[in-house]
Amino acid sequence: MDRRITEFIAGLRAAGVRVSLAETTDAMRAIEQAGITDRHLFALALQASLIKDVKDQATFRELFPLYFGQDAPPPLQPPGGGQLSDAEREQLMQQLQQLLDAMTPEQLAKLFRAMLTGQPMTGQDLRDMMDGLSPPSTTNQRYRDRMTRQALNELDFSKLNQALRELIEQLRQQGMSEQALQAILEAARENQQALAAQIGQQVAQQMAEQARGEGQTRPRQRGESELLDRPFDRLDDHDADAMRKLVNRLAAQLRTRLALRQRRGKTGTLDAKGTIRANQRFGGVPMLVKHRKRHLKPKLVVFCDRSVSTQHVMTFMLLMIYALHDQLSRTRSFAFIDRLHDMTMYFAESRPEAAIEQVLRNIKPTRSYSTDLGTALNEFTRDHLSCIDHRTTVIFLGDARNNENDPGLASFDQIRRRARRVVWFATEEQWKWGVYDPGSLSSDIYHYAPLCNALHEVTNLRQLAEAIDRLFVRG
Repeated sequence: MDRRITEFIAGLRAAGVRVSLAETTDAMRAIEQAGITDRHLFALALQASLIKDVKDQATFRELFPLYFGQDAPPPLQPPGGGQLSDAEREQLMQQLQQLLDAMTPEQLAKLFRAMLTGQPMTGQDLRDMMDGLSPPSTTNQRYRDRMTRQALNELDFSKLNQALRELIEQLRQQGMSEQALQAILEAARENQQALAAQIGQQVAQQMAEQARGEGQTRPRQRGESELLDRPFDRLDDHDADAMRKLVNRLAAQLRTRLALRQRRGKTGTLDAKGTIRANQRFGGVPMLVKHRKRHLKPKLVVFCDRSVSTQHVMTFMLLMIYALHDQLSRTRSFAFIDRLHDMTMYFAESRPEAAIEQVLRNIKPTRSYSTDLGTALNEFTRDHLSCIDHRTTVIFLGDARNNENDPGLASFDQIRRRARRVVWFATEEQWKWGVYDPGSLSSDIYHYAPLCNALHEVTNLRQLAEAIDRLFVRG
């Protein structure tokens, strides 16, 4: 027990809690008096001895069950919450099996089966599933929720919602009552939350094992091709560091390619009238050929969704855009959350890497699901519309999930009519466009799409580089 208490204290320190040697000694003495048979009294003795600051109490409560026994996992509901008739239950099981037969990967099928049937996954099942994922990139339990989201993303956990919608629609077409469908839906969503909680417990256990030196601590090094195609929402800290180096290399390649295009385009198209006028002195026999000047360097105005989910793609896009500054006439960049933030000043005063760090530090959401592009658009048209003209390409980066707020289509259209073109970089896979999400509700992307000249999916670095390259192709 003394060793486990020592490991627990090491875990607290790894999570940022200050525990001195004297306080460790006090904790040992307190346990001698309180004993270990009463779990609640044991926890109170440790907390009184080790925790000095109120803000560290939450960390203590998170870590304690990882070292001294897990809390019971949330229970799963039976199909339909036990409200289905035998015939409805049989119909559900038959349709579920048809979906499972076609579902890949296997781990997703296992999660979907547990979600619909209410049959819990064993601890070994969860461990086997987690072994195939990237290990947590930190042992600091304050980042437990972030590491859990990373694991859920790697498991394609969000696809369970899509599969559930398909199942409900198929059962509806087969004539199942709306009351039964609603019961199935509610029970499945409760089970989904319970499974996410179990996965979170498993992630926390992995982090604790790594802090004790028992788990895998070195993440696997990914190759360049794998990094290019790895979804942004599955990046861990190690991937992000490697990808920054790759972004710099891609930006250098783009800069070389764009400079070559500009040299080739300097001659422009033949100016017939100018050629005739210039050669009147030669009796109308053309000697000097004139060309129209072509403006190949565009002006950019960039709008970036500053949500936590778009942080990586925003970082890499801004790094690439500002690395191409010599190929641009001017760049203005804005971030939007529930209002508009001008990022241009950061890039005017610092190198792109330092500027982005300041942006992430100074401009951040104050609460979950706060995105409101409509308000940001209205602020832009009121205060900054003059920075857009017929040579400006406007880029919007985001998922267009405005949390049921006014999308601001009138302001968007006002921007479109002034700009040379408007391009949307969508940060979600195309199959998610316009699909209902429990957090941010419906997506407005198909309201903006008719007002855009192009709509690109940019969920990985390869797609992002190709989308940026297309900005400089005249069409």
